[in-house]
Amino acid sequence: MPRTVEVDPARLDRWAAGFAARHDGVTRADEPGRVVLRGGDGASAVGERFDHERIGLVLLRRGGHAVGRDEGGDLLAHTCGTGYVQGRTKKGGWSQQRYARRRGNQSDAVVDAVVRLALRHLPQGSVDALLVGGDRRLVAQVLEDPRLAHLRDLPRRELWDLPDPRFAVLVDAARRARHVRLAVTEVRADGSGLG
Repeated sequence: MPRTVEVDPARLDRWAAGFAARHDGVTRADEPGRVVLRGGDGASAVGERFDHERIGLVLLRRGGHAVGRDEGGDLLAHTCGTGYVQGRTKKGGWSQQRYARRRGNQSDAVVDAVVRLALRHLPQGSVDALLVGGDRRLVAQVLEDPRLAHLRDLPRRELWDLPDPRFAVLVDAARRARHVRLAVTEVRADGSGLG
């Protein structure tokens, strides 16, 4: 299985030179939205570009949220916030049901807050692509809101490995949104592929 590597577009040529040095040369093909590197030993790196000028960011976890708009590498508009969504409880009976209702209400409140921020920072026509990250289920709830229908069909990049969104996490996510995401497949000594 290939491993994933994220490379800043400005460093891609240097990364490809290192790949060539490690894999007996390289054949490179640059295509719209993709880059393909084939090593002389059979290794490969297939990269997905995310070349968009205006990127909207929606990051959401149970402990926090961030919504922003990045244009050409500059974070122009953003809001970060915290919210509390209670974790699961091991108690049974009525308590468990009460906590489940409370957790559902808290989740709904966080989702509503993020929808309002997205309406303010990402109005229709303001972005060309969307980066989402954090909790898949909560992000899906945000994008299900009919007022955000203009964001659903945009080209999308996902970063589910993010911690609770704070300003530093938002800045890092905006930077990672523009990276070339490479799926690297190495080759074992016996000639078989190794991710």
